[in-house]
Amino acid sequence: MTFRCPGQDSRKLRVGLHKCPKCGTQVEIFSDESRIKCYKCGEMVHREKMPSCIDWCSSARECLGEERWRQLTGRE
Repeated sequence: MTFRCPGQDSRKLRVGLHKCPKCGTQVEIFSDESRIKCYKCGEMVHREKMPSCIDWCSSARECLGEERWRQLTGRE
């Protein structure tokens, strides 16, 4: 049996519309993404920060993998 984080289950993804701060275009950001590039102007659009296991779980770095953990936390 393989353990898989329930937050990575693609059947439970949600999508939200977020306004680009530069051009005002509505872009879709999925629940497993923290930011996306606006398809119209190229500006990075961030969704509101929601608490996640990355913030409190001591195993988040190991679970996500080093590269993805650094991406999501902005840490080196």
